[in-house]
Amino acid sequence: MKIAVIADIHGNDLALEAVLADIDAQGIDEVVNLGDHLSGPLNAARTADILIERKMPAIRGNHDRYLLALDPAEMGLSDRAAHDELEPRHRDWLATLPETLVYRDTLFLCHGTPTSDETYWMEALTADGVVHMAARRAIEGFAAEVDYPVILCGHTHIPRAVRLSGGRLLVNPGSVGCPGYDDDRPVAHKVETGSPDARYAIMEDNGSGWNVSFRCVRYDHMAMSRLAAERNRPEWATVLATGFLD
Repeated sequence: MKIAVIADIHGNDLALEAVLADIDAQGIDEVVNLGDHLSGPLNAARTADILIERKMPAIRGNHDRYLLALDPAEMGLSDRAAHDELEPRHRDWLATLPETLVYRDTLFLCHGTPTSDETYWMEALTADGVVHMAARRAIEGFAAEVDYPVILCGHTHIPRAVRLSGGRLLVNPGSVGCPGYDDDRPVAHKVETGSPDARYAIMEDNGSGWNVSFRCVRYDHMAMSRLAAERNRPEWATVLATGFLD
């Protein structure tokens, strides 16, 4: 059995289409989605339309929550850009999505960690903002109450897999549509994947346990970079073009 895992699309409809086409070309029928679907200066409404039509199991990410909970005047630039594109039916769809989900009684889906959609799971920060692998004890601690063979998270946009105690597999598939970002919480830092490709993961049960493979899919990233530039978001334009923020 193979299941594709996507996350952090951030309104990048062209990247989403490329990933779904790659999934379909491999004959994979099942896709799960870890949230942060729409936030960004790109094509939020069209992205939502694609996802609604596809009817895949999905959860809500932190930016999805902001789109539902915050007053537009309180939103960041990316959330406000998405908000202004969305129709009521798009927000109604977002509102149906749970914070976490168990799929096929085997895969546990969350966005950040099981109890927070804003917390990094497999990454940590130094005091001066360097992103690095989190300590094993911290990673295991977040999973202490999650007794499923596969645990899936997103949020950091960094593809990563960790084997936990008891053989459980913890996987972040990376970001479909946003290959880097900066943030000032809890300290100023930036995340860069170094490639403009769209990313996702494939989980496979070969009969003796679960394995993961990561996919990087080329698409017309420069079209999205130009769109971001036209909408006065130079940092998005740069990272969509290169995978780096500068």
